[in-house]
Amino acid sequence: MRVIIIGAGVGGTSAGIALQRLGHDVTIYDRIHENKPVGAALSLWSNGVKVLNWLGLADEVARLGGLMDRMAYYDGHTGETMTQFSLSPVTEKTGQRPYPVARADLQQLLIDTFGMDRIHLGRKMVRIDQDSSGATVTFDDGETATADIVIGADGAKSITRDYVLGERRERTYRGYVNYNGLVPVNEAFGPADQWTTYVADGKRVSAMPVAGNRFYFFVDVPGPSGEDYDRADGIAPLEKAFAGWAPGVQSLLASIDPEQSLNRVEIWDLDPIDTWVRGRVAILGDAAHNTAPDVGQGACSALEDSFVLGLLFATTTVSPEDTLLRYERARAERAGDLVERGRRRSHETHAFEPEVTQAWYAGLRTETGENIIRGIVGNIIESPTGMGSDLP
Repeated sequence: MRVIIIGAGVGGTSAGIALQRLGHDVTIYDRIHENKPVGAALSLWSNGVKVLNWLGLADEVARLGGLMDRMAYYDGHTGETMTQFSLSPVTEKTGQRPYPVARADLQQLLIDTFGMDRIHLGRKMVRIDQDSSGATVTFDDGETATADIVIGADGAKSITRDYVLGERRERTYRGYVNYNGLVPVNEAFGPADQWTTYVADGKRVSAMPVAGNRFYFFVDVPGPSGEDYDRADGIAPLEKAFAGWAPGVQSLLASIDPEQSLNRVEIWDLDPIDTWVRGRVAILGDAAHNTAPDVGQGACSALEDSFVLGLLFATTTVSPEDTLLRYERARAERAGDLVERGRRRSHETHAFEPEVTQAWYAGLRTETGENIIRGIVGNIIESPTGMGSDLP
């Protein structure tokens, strides 16, 4: 079977590897002109890591992943410890340690595994057509490519999604801006083996360990969409937003090199959609379920898509259209639920209802870790990667 995948991100390349290993002829196209991942890093929880293990990349991912043994929340103003606990129950309940990873490292691993010779950059798709024998994509230079199926892993502003749905769906702004990047491990902020988060006033400053003695930091600042930001301003908006915060926060901010690693991203998501397939064309990853990052499942959900797509093409043989519909049926509800969980979590943590966020802060001060672990594992145990074996 000939397969075209639009998009060379985590979802597109992992799907490409899965289908390629089944013997299919897979080609990936992406509009970018060079491999430059968006965002500094990502959270690979156990369900996402299991997909990469399934693709034969267990040892490589373990080398790329940060050893995140603990989790802690601190008061943003005083630096006081609100709660601190081990993350080992996540591994015990799911059978797999989670790994934060630098996005560029993971992306390069997936590209190398798939084969750069099968990835064509600088190719912007502008149109899709199909008939009973195949699907054809047209690029902005007028050239075309035809395959048995087309998978659109073309991100939050997906052209493939527009085609599948027959209309444009607008995304929703979640009310905050996220700044993220990579810095050297900084134990003035938090231990090298800990996911550390400072919270106050609906804001968050957080860091996770990744390989290479680095922290992946992500900082949330509630505010309106569309505010001007000049990259020449560097961390000035962060210094303003977190003026007077605890010394650990000031130490982290001071360690940021804006020229090397600082991204600013407005956080938007997409209402859950049930339709992922139109004939021989399907969507995957952010194209199907653009999710706020508040439950850390965006990349993992894309990897789950690839897992299910690969399994179904390995086990069902009625027709490509039938298999794609089974993929939609298997994935839409689970992915949509994670979108809604991300929304609820975002609302709780960013003081859109101040009393709700204050109640969460109060709860953190008496938290033993049990409730937070339950939430993390709850996002994982319904994953198809667990095959019913994950423990609640």
